[in-house]
Amino acid sequence: MKVIVFDRFGGPDVLHEADIEVPQPGPGQVRVRVKAAGLNALDGKIRAGKLEAVRPTTFPAVPGGELAGVVDALGEGVSDVQVGDEVLGWSDTGSYAQYALATTVAAKPADLDWQHAVALPVAGETAERVLNLLGIAAGETVLMHGAAGAVGTVAVQLATARGARVIATAGPSNQDYLTSLGATATVYGEGLVKRVRALAPDGVDAVFDLAGKGALEDSITLRGGTERIVTIADFGARQLGITFSQGSEERSTVRLAALAQDAAAGKLVTTVTAYPLDQAATAQQASDAGHVRGKLVLTVD
Repeated sequence: MKVIVFDRFGGPDVLHEADIEVPQPGPGQVRVRVKAAGLNALDGKIRAGKLEAVRPTTFPAVPGGELAGVVDALGEGVSDVQVGDEVLGWSDTGSYAQYALATTVAAKPADLDWQHAVALPVAGETAERVLNLLGIAAGETVLMHGAAGAVGTVAVQLATARGARVIATAGPSNQDYLTSLGATATVYGEGLVKRVRALAPDGVDAVFDLAGKGALEDSITLRGGTERIVTIADFGARQLGITFSQGSEERSTVRLAALAQDAAAGKLVTTVTAYPLDQAATAQQASDAGHVRGKLVLTVD
């Protein structure tokens, strides 16, 4: 099968095509004929060797943690999924590939296309995890830094669905986009504290940092301390006494299926930019540069 791999750490140029054997599912796994693979900022950090201390890499490595596709083989003990089912979920073996193994998948609604389906697993789990950590409730105001990406797109909508008000930051080109999702938009950068205080004179109840661009100090100023501030992107958080939330292995197929149903019904908006699998390096270059609107996706023939 065709895959994208890297054999050494470096920039996007270390990614290349290869042909490897089709994997065989083990107990509890399914094999998925991949139709779309999700691309995340984490992929670039792993490729660059930045997470080697916590996530050691075995070469050659196939990137990608999420997939959407058709089940084509079942491992021992699998009874809740059938061959031919259309699914979305998390890949066990790397999803930049024609076939991948997965343990945790949910049914894909027929009305949800592959590209928008694969925008949900990581973004949905991350958004819900952090909103729960922050305890976001109706009537509260939450500040989200760098909210125009895949996780932010979902987090803004889930927070407003809880009855919270969201003040979301992004670059000038994404202000209207954030507004369309239900947020009160403002630009990041110098003067942020003053802008947010003008928008929320009574203060913000919580902060969700998705950007990792040095906004934690401003967040502490706005909150008057470190309580109810969570980042998924700033590795300097712990030195400031702020919670850094990493990916969870407690992945709910029930919640993923519910998000997929909402997306299929138009209740949850996802925005995608798609590249063919053989342009994975170009897609990761775009991801590394930041300022991505919504989700980057690889389509697989």
